Amino acid sequence: MKGVWELQAEKIEMVLASHNIYASVRSGVITPRYVRYHLYPQIGTKLGRIKALAEEIALFLGVPNCRIYRTNGVVNVEIPRFKVTPVSLLPLCLRIKDVPPCTPVLGIDEEGAPLLISLPSPDVAHILIAGTTGSGKTELTRVMISSLAMYNHQRDLQIVLIDPKGRGFRVFEGLPHLMAPIASTTGETLSLLRRLVREMERRDREGISKPRIAVFIDELAELMLVARKEVEPLLARLTQRGREAGIHLIVCTQKPSVSVIGSLAKANFPVRLVGRVTTPEEAKIASGLAGTGAEKLLGRGDFLAIANGMTIRFQAAYIKPVEIREMVARLQGRSLCRKNGGGKKRVNFFVRAFKGQQIASKGRH
Repeated sequence: MKGVWELQAEKIEMVLASHNIYASVRSGVITPRYVRYHLYPQIGTKLGRIKALAEEIALFLGVPNCRIYRTNGVVNVEIPRFKVTPVSLLPLCLRIKDVPPCTPVLGIDEEGAPLLISLPSPDVAHILIAGTTGSGKTELTRVMISSLAMYNHQRDLQIVLIDPKGRGFRVFEGLPHLMAPIASTTGETLSLLRRLVREMERRDREGISKPRIAVFIDELAELMLVARKEVEPLLARLTQRGREAGIHLIVCTQKPSVSVIGSLAKANFPVRLVGRVTTPEEAKIASGLAGTGAEKLLGRGDFLAIANGMTIRFQAAYIKPVEIREMVARLQGRSLCRKNGGGKKRVNFFVRAFKGQQIASKGRH
């Protein structure tokens, strides 16, 4: 008796054959959020004809949407799963043996391996996180903050939290790594950004870059709406010169438009973590690339990581607010917290890529 995946593969082939497009599904990948079928069309088949049938395939399979794109010589057909399997941060951390300094956990990649990103790498420096409401931006930043706090001592890493909405980062109140109280008002934010600029200038004069400072901003669009004239030049200075001083910005926005991020994002955010967006135009602005298909992502932690011309789809991890409060309480009670779990050692290639190692043999694009 055939399983559900084999039946779906046959249905995909049937839809294509009904339009005189002959292709075969030979393999695939099952992830917590979606199933990707590897489609091999006949020579001479135009990719545009296959992409044009995305809605028809989704209708025939009874799923909300279908994402079709090419990787090398394979056409990928992605179908969302009906049952979503969440990726909990704490069990995921038990699978990670050696975490480099200032390297937050993101989630798991398409092969189920833990995905991390090294902030001190010259190719990272600052990160832009974009996506609509419900895409999982705030949850992803909470995971990054939590993993940084768990794996780094406060003498090596300080964290700055700017929360214009006053809701996203409130659970981190009392975290020993905080350089200053969480900023939620415009006045507090401007004061904190000016302080960071002065600290950057001091470090430049003295030639130092430690302790590292990770600055998280929960909603850039809100800041730009109320204080663009004051905020934009401060952020521009920090993104342009902060890396050498050991200051890294991780900025979220639900409105990846030119008016919000256009002037800042072009050169100053080499790494983009893009969740579901509304339109292909927003996907292009947020990712810096055309044709990523970010507008067809599933939301709720379904993200694309884009850097150095490389695109990786991953499922963001999740940590409950009660788990964050428990973590903060534990960190308040001790000076060092390093959670190095057991299990099979798996070196994450996203970190390796930013260390200059070759990744072509992995076939990831």
